[in-house]
Amino acid sequence: MIYAAAEPAVRKTVEVNGRPYVISEYVGQSPKRGRYVEGADAEGNSRRPQGFLVEQPAGAVTPPHFHEVDQFQVVVEGAARFGKHPAPPLSVHYASGHTPYGPVAAGADGVVYYTLRAGWDPGAKYMPAQRDKLRPPPRRARFAQAAPVAAPSLAGRLGVQTETLMTPEADGLAAWRLLAGPGAMLAPPAPLGGGQYIVVVEGDFARAGETFGKRACLFLEPGEAPLDGVVGEQGLDLLVLQLPADTRTAQ
Repeated sequence: MIYAAAEPAVRKTVEVNGRPYVISEYVGQSPKRGRYVEGADAEGNSRRPQGFLVEQPAGAVTPPHFHEVDQFQVVVEGAARFGKHPAPPLSVHYASGHTPYGPVAAGADGVVYYTLRAGWDPGAKYMPAQRDKLRPPPRRARFAQAAPVAAPSLAGRLGVQTETLMTPEADGLAAWRLLAGPGAMLAPPAPLGGGQYIVVVEGDFARAGETFGKRACLFLEPGEAPLDGVVGEQGLDLLVLQLPADTRTAQ
């Protein structure tokens, strides 16, 4: 099944560390009120993917924490620091379940980033207070950056150029970026591992009678056919983020 959202279904404000964050839900449900709920399972839908956009205000800091499931985070606007890593657009951060990371500190203009998971997560567990909930290693984190491309230059491209942001690993973890010119046919790698998130950074493409423009988000189950579509007149900047296998339930 393809979960496809041209725009968020729900937009809400939650309080994190005393500051208001805006959450836009694209796929599934975000954690209730941004807090961890012991044993919660979003109406029994733990196997549904969970993808949402976070608008973190200027100077706000999310303390170090971890989640139960593997996730990607993608900075698309503003800037932040993810732990020791400066994170301007387009920074891609991956953390496996039970891998602590952070703090996530927004810059002077705030930061906007996606959080993308193959399974529902009940919310952040903050360190060191909830260290007892950590499970033993292995743990894994990856970080990559891609230089933003100005939207007008996409319209002058020909064909499709694929960049590898995270080299594929044995369990399927990988990330690619596709830059495509108008009229090009999409042909990204087939979804393996724990499935793929597709994020439109700039431009648009059409598939199955629907147009997906800037900030659109899709999730493809592992084993489905690769994403198909035709690039629109603006050209296209697209991220393909593949989660590793065995991420469909909380770890």
